[in-house]
Amino acid sequence: MLSISDPAAMREHARDARRGGRRLGFVPTMGALHAGHLALVAEARARADAVVLSVFVNPLQFGPGEDFARYPRDLPRDSALARQSGVDVLWAPAPGAMYPEPPRVTVEPGPAGQRLEGAVRPGHFAGVLTVVAKLLHVVEPDVAIFGRKDFQQAALIRGMVRDLSFPVEIVVAPTVREKDGLALSSRNAYLDGGARASAAALPKALGRAVEAFRAGERGAAALGACARRVLEAERGVSVDYVACVGPDTVELLEAVDETSVLAVAARVGGTRLIDNVVLGAGLEEDVRVGG
Repeated sequence: MLSISDPAAMREHARDARRGGRRLGFVPTMGALHAGHLALVAEARARADAVVLSVFVNPLQFGPGEDFARYPRDLPRDSALARQSGVDVLWAPAPGAMYPEPPRVTVEPGPAGQRLEGAVRPGHFAGVLTVVAKLLHVVEPDVAIFGRKDFQQAALIRGMVRDLSFPVEIVVAPTVREKDGLALSSRNAYLDGGARASAAALPKALGRAVEAFRAGERGAAALGACARRVLEAERGVSVDYVACVGPDTVELLEAVDETSVLAVAARVGGTRLIDNVVLGAGLEEDVRVGG
């Protein structure tokens, strides 16, 4: 595995690979790698000849008082996991390399970026789209892989790629979950034993709403209330939002269909977690790990 820190060196290496006829897959991450990230690498390997994985904790997407300073960072561990999973290039730029000076231009996410996470975290998605645009411009991959746990992020990235004519295929891979259903996240490292047990209420809430959907319920408010009751019944869980939305527009729905997404966000023991399910697919479509 080749390790690169300089964006110019990364761009030149990627262009050399393409000149050699190799199809490039790209997995952008903020590090603190776990089985969910490695599943994205496996997806990239199935779709490309070479895989680039980036590790960059993007300061632009963290708001005041958020966890930028304490976000887990362990590049030697990430490097070892990337190597074991078959990554060809690990690209870990320094903040000064990505942002030599404060950006004067950012990518505006539009109305879909003002809802749910965008409402709770103003400016977050402008930071996400700006860094993803920069990463894509450097690597110029044929295909980039994102996880469905961050479904709103993925929807906005698909929209940016479409509207700004990026020559890349965006693939959104299923969420990877623990055996009890908790979606894997680097922030799960913040959870102590009690909070970790309480966090299982998120997938439980999603599962309860899926059961109601399969029983014939199509009212967004009723399905949201079904999930919310599960979350509010769990000690130590504070709900940020529960919403049924369109998969691409992220518009709030009154009536749902099989493509609709139920999204939840909650604070568990001081840690903010998000999760979602496509109602017509259910949690069975996701990948389970752990014992």
